[in-house]
Amino acid sequence: MADIAALTQLIEPEAKALGFDLVRVRFFGGEEPTLQIMAERPETGQLTIDDCSALSHRISDVLDALEAEGRDPIEDAYRLEVSSPGIDRPLTRLTDFEAWAGHEAKIELAEEYAGRKRFRGQLHGVDPRGEASAVGIEDRQGDVHFVPFALIADAKLLLTDRLIAASRPLDTSGADEFEPTEDTD
Repeated sequence: MADIAALTQLIEPEAKALGFDLVRVRFFGGEEPTLQIMAERPETGQLTIDDCSALSHRISDVLDALEAEGRDPIEDAYRLEVSSPGIDRPLTRLTDFEAWAGHEAKIELAEEYAGRKRFRGQLHGVDPRGEASAVGIEDRQGDVHFVPFALIADAKLLLTDRLIAASRPLDTSGADEFEPTEDTD
């Protein structure tokens, strides 16, 4: 399996060089192993197709150079996937929980905390009591829980009307244009 920390150290400078923030690096095994990279422009929280292409080429160049030197960080064949985090984005950094406070999310912990491993509700940012490493989430009963950031295994925003309204779309001009392809029957 790929060393995610080592891959992140290789990928993050390439994202930064293009002016992007790295959101997540994951490696999925299976029939079609995939190195998934999510990044965003800090000002929009999104990437264009051209942004994804530019980052993909930079990462490919770095990984190809390492392979040529005999230091390939991923030994087997894999697919490289570069994307924007999307509207129902993963929450991977403390700043994500702060930026998306007031929106619905689900959080899954690596181990039980306060008798629970899963939380679903409205985000309350980071702990206002000064414990910057705790994330607040209000459950359906109205109780606010501050869970240690270090215990969060997976977290993501939930698609709601409020989230859709809050999302800033990039320029969509030309989105309805397409080029017809020739049938090959």
